[in-house]
Amino acid sequence: MLDLSDYGNSDFFQILKRRHPELLATLNSSDVAASGNVTEASFRPYEGTTVLAVVYDAGVVMAGDRQATEGYQIGERRIQKIYPVDRHSAIAVAGAAGPCIEMAKLFQVEVEFYEKTEGISLSLEGQANFLSHLVRSNLGLAMQGLIVLPLFAGYDLKRQRGRIFKYDAVGGRYEEDDYYAIGSGGKDARTTLKKRYTPEISRQNALEIVAEALWDAADEDIATGGPDLIRKIFPTLYTVTQEGVTEVPEATVEELYRDLISRL
Repeated sequence: MLDLSDYGNSDFFQILKRRHPELLATLNSSDVAASGNVTEASFRPYEGTTVLAVVYDAGVVMAGDRQATEGYQIGERRIQKIYPVDRHSAIAVAGAAGPCIEMAKLFQVEVEFYEKTEGISLSLEGQANFLSHLVRSNLGLAMQGLIVLPLFAGYDLKRQRGRIFKYDAVGGRYEEDDYYAIGSGGKDARTTLKKRYTPEISRQNALEIVAEALWDAADEDIATGGPDLIRKIFPTLYTVTQEGVTEVPEATVEELYRDLISRL
């Protein structure tokens, strides 16, 4: 019988998985090696790991490591996990790398499209709500293990302060007043942030805190990449203020980590 849900789907593996999952249940990685066929057991999407955000006196600092894992191997050393959304907001993503990057770029386009069609900027609250809808629309993939967990932050022009929003896998939106970290090293990063954070900290202190939080996360979590002084690969840091979204220069990030290492 014709299954209309397969119409236009050229992914044979997904069709087989949906219509005859029993044929996949007996396959494992050894079967792949013997037959050369791709099965779910051998499919390991790149996983983005740790991102975080910290509110400081003039806005928000966002940070993320550069590593993506493929199972227990390093899949990519220079992945981008933080994306400016508009002049006063940015999104950081953790989870399945492909869907994460796709959602971040779609979010950028949707916000830009709204501003061009409506002639006004979408408020930070409106952006946070729309991102909740995007996460909810990914529920089908999330149920298959391709989870996208964004961390959204921006400078609220009405409240004159930085704000941080976190999400669960089903699109629930929650606000954090001071800091938050997500991803495989998120718990370790939050431990450092909890010890070091104080309200109304300066930009320099915020940069030092997020650098140390990512260092501690990389020290405890095998999936989180720390600074690589040999390859000159360092975590990505952004500031979001009333003046706009700005990437912290790599030379400044390197200096932060060299100073941190000298104090250890």
